[in-house]
Amino acid sequence: EVQLVESGGDLVHPGGSLRLSCVVSGFTFTDLTIGWFRRAPGKKREGLAAISIDDGRVYYEDSVKGRFTISSENDKNTVYLSMNNLKPEDTALYYCAAHRHYCTGNDCWDLYEYYGRGTRVTVSS
Repeated sequence: EVQLVESGGDLVHPGGSLRLSCVVSGFTFTDLTIGWFRRAPGKKREGLAAISIDDGRVYYEDSVKGRFTISSENDKNTVYLSMNNLKPEDTALYYCAAHRHYCTGNDCWDLYEYYGRGTRVTVSS
């Protein structure tokens, strides 16, 4: 069974940091591209960052470039999203997703086939 399970969401103050985790099962991990998305209240889904597990190629949307880092720990079938200098506008449900195409750019967000349920991040003072 294909599963993606996120964790690490929390309530943090502006300027704080969090690291989200996405544990993947039911796939050959190195066949995958994993992306992180978020959906803020009243807004549409937003793709943030992606990583090709096989070669480590990464992509970031401008909205998070320089503040968020995507990485993988292949022996644990886990992808991380490290988030620094968090802002109130980063408040959202964050979730990871997977596809099996070699594509990480901003024209790839519609390729994702498998999604986790998400972990909630709230940035507030």
